Amino acid sequence: MTASRRPRPFSSRSFVQILLVTLVLRLPAPTDACDEIPRYVSMKPKGNPEAPVSAGFTAEYECRPGYRLIVPLVRPTSTVCQADGTWAPPLQDICTRKSCPHPGDPLNGRVEGSTRFGSQMNYFCNEGYDLVGNSVLRCELSGNEVTWSGDPPQCNKILCKPPPQIQNGEFTNSHKDTFEYSEVVTYKCKPSGGSDPYSLVGNSTLRCSGRDEWSSDPPECKVVRCEFPSVTNGKLVSGFGTKFYYKHEVQFECNEGYSLKGSPKIVCEANATWVPEKPRCDKGHPTPTPDETPSKTLGIILVNNTLQYEILKFYMEIYFIYSLR
Repeated sequence: MTASRRPRPFSSRSFVQILLVTLVLRLPAPTDACDEIPRYVSMKPKGNPEAPVSAGFTAEYECRPGYRLIVPLVRPTSTVCQADGTWAPPLQDICTRKSCPHPGDPLNGRVEGSTRFGSQMNYFCNEGYDLVGNSVLRCELSGNEVTWSGDPPQCNKILCKPPPQIQNGEFTNSHKDTFEYSEVVTYKCKPSGGSDPYSLVGNSTLRCSGRDEWSSDPPECKVVRCEFPSVTNGKLVSGFGTKFYYKHEVQFECNEGYSLKGSPKIVCEANATWVPEKPRCDKGHPTPTPDETPSKTLGIILVNNTLQYEILKFYMEIYFIYSLR
């Protein structure tokens, strides 16, 4: 008969081993603590890690393209994922935008704006100069450096070709091939060779206002003669003459016992008509305006067929206001 084996005594070492295994089994398995990695405009994490990351993960940051480190560097460049899902220490920007070289003011112009990455410079020319090229340049990324989006523009002097020649007329300095900005030419009419002179219709002076641009169309030189102005039951009181040419102005007055309807003054215009239409004199006493003193023309005095004096008869209407008590 075989003797039974006695159980081995339980040692303290075995107890410690069992306890450690139990504690390890009861510890939570590592989990992802941070769902997102902090993002910044001017810097990015090195190596482009992907979230989520576990607690204890360290994100080291560097400048994005177009940015440079702030010197001297006194801020932390890395942060650590904490078990509660936060990051410590919180980071501040350690980078600033790079700058493109200042292009300088163009000759006969100026430039405004910023040289920083992502900004732009705006170009302007002085009066009398025209901008040739792009008026806006942007500081852009080229590789890891920054540069301007194009060549700077130029400010060229504004010049005009000669204005048009006109029939029966001419303009000053017509021998010149070019005219500078704001330079003025003056037109005049030639002698007509007939009994009626040419009238200059339009602007007599033109100004170079832009590249090959003049301030207005050229004038015309033509004969503009209006018919003799007459009004039934009325008479001329100014602008006397035998011929009435462009811009000649006359004024009418009605005979006694008639009132004037329309404008008393009319002008001979470019189409050889009177503007506005001639007035008419209707039977009936005129109604004097408050600022006019009623008068009557008794006659005129001419010297060399030119009106020198008018003989007027004035009268007043007097009203008395009184009260009865």
